[in-house]
Amino acid sequence: MKILIINGPNLNLLGKREPEIYGSQSFEDFFATLVEKYPDIELAYYQNNVEGELVSKIHEVGFSYDGILLNAGAYTHTSVAISDAIAGVTTPVIEVHISNIYKREEFRHKSIISKECIGMIAGLGLDGYELGIQYFKSKTK
Repeated sequence: MKILIINGPNLNLLGKREPEIYGSQSFEDFFATLVEKYPDIELAYYQNNVEGELVSKIHEVGFSYDGILLNAGAYTHTSVAISDAIAGVTTPVIEVHISNIYKREEFRHKSIISKECIGMIAGLGLDGYELGIQYFKSKTK
């Protein structure tokens, strides 16, 4: 099983940026624990702040991976291109948000990508990524 975690803009600052919202752990450290915890899954991680690069990564793996966990960051609310990329591939995508987007500013309440994703996990911190992994893993049994 192959799962790719894609994080969008500003998520490279996890552990430093607004720890009261996003926590104090870097994503790289968190990802290392996931790799240890799930040795039977080929986990990969990609982060980029550029919309087109995220689209290209979805295209690159979107026909060969078993699942994508996508935290598109602010592009969640603005990117038709990312939504179209998800719609154009066969790999299922779960939308992930560290914070509860519905408890934040109103502009964050609308997700452009949700319609193309099989589901959304929001507001559970970094644990949301692990829940996504568990979901994909349960679908291969």
